[in-house]
Amino acid sequence: MSDEEHHFESKADAGASKTYPQQAGTIRKNGYIVIKNRPCKVVEVSTSKTGKHGHAKCHFVGIDIFTAKKLEDIVPSSHNCDVPHVNRVDYQLIDISEDGFVSLLTDSGDTKDDLRLPTDESLLKQIKDGFAEGKDLVVSVMSAMGEEQICALKDIGPK
Repeated sequence: MSDEEHHFESKADAGASKTYPQQAGTIRKNGYIVIKNRPCKVVEVSTSKTGKHGHAKCHFVGIDIFTAKKLEDIVPSSHNCDVPHVNRVDYQLIDISEDGFVSLLTDSGDTKDDLRLPTDESLLKQIKDGFAEGKDLVVSVMSAMGEEQICALKDIGPK
């Protein structure tokens, strides 16, 4: 063992998995689940009775948290499903570039410039209008499975 100090630049990710397993029978409405390799918010769960030789089955209906598409899956309730690690972080909006990217201020004082404006029309209009009026805006960024997207907006008053 060496006596040198090792310093690592990381985002506290440590190469961890983007999902974790959870038994299908324990996933509830408003939870999260991976359906067809997409992170989804569960909007409906129904469980069927066991057959003569089978398992009880869980029928999940989920809405993709980034594209808002409706996805469905049926899984035996005793089997494991993948559940995405979903994080929400608030950033202050600094600037909107011409090409549709936003410049955000992190808690550490750095800027984050790799996010696009959201595709949701009403949210997009709120952000553009609020920014044009010179309001101090805070955007919530949801991230899961290596994707990030602006999902909400807060107005914290005039600049």
